[in-house]
Amino acid sequence: MALNGRVAIVTGAAKGIGNAIARRFASDGARVMLADIDEKAGAQAVEELAEIGEVAFLSADVSERLDARNLLAATLDRFGEVDILVNNAGIVHKAGFLELQEEDFDRVLRVNLKGAFLCGQAVAQHMVERVEAGGPAGTIINMSSINAEVAIPDQVGYCVSKGGLTQLTKVMALSLAKYGIRVNAIGPGSIMTDILRSVARDKDAMRGILARTPLGRVAEPREIASIAAFLASEDASYITGETIFADGGRLALNYTVPVED
Repeated sequence: MALNGRVAIVTGAAKGIGNAIARRFASDGARVMLADIDEKAGAQAVEELAEIGEVAFLSADVSERLDARNLLAATLDRFGEVDILVNNAGIVHKAGFLELQEEDFDRVLRVNLKGAFLCGQAVAQHMVERVEAGGPAGTIINMSSINAEVAIPDQVGYCVSKGGLTQLTKVMALSLAKYGIRVNAIGPGSIMTDILRSVARDKDAMRGILARTPLGRVAEPREIASIAAFLASEDASYITGETIFADGGRLALNYTVPVED
């Protein structure tokens, strides 16, 4: 298995894309620490994934420095190492630019951008120490979005945070390259998570999504997990500082496509 013997941390792993990544990593032989603020969903995820591989869960708010440090410490205590970090935790807040409250803007950036910085820095410091002691390097994967490139007027904080993640990914990659530590990002388009599943019940809303998606369908979380598995593996050994967009062709499109009923 491609990740056999590796240890991974996946934040925001109780549900959605993060859960799919944790599942794929466990299937590929990795031992996985799941982190999330949703303790109930996290416990359920561990129960389900325990049938596939060795997993554990820690309740953590990635926007808090102490929680990020505790996440690293708990993973080292449980599994002895950290080889892979996936900064997937993220939130949204819907409000127009003129109406958005400062505290809501701050909250989204704290989780989506600052959280990736805090967890990334903590894990990277450990990886650097390991490399300097003669050990292997590791890899970090940030979860970006096509909204790092295109914008939604009522998702100000989300779009800004994902744009920031693009630069954070590049800065981290350049800073850590001399240690052999690779840093990349994934930019999903429309993925069938719980949030989008609620939208899917609205026929007109779904037509709008499909009209901007040349492949004509919404992706499943496992399709993003497969990219994370690739980036975490030796198959991606010469890739760093990049964002891979998995969007069904949306970013290449400058018009709309017909949608079948």
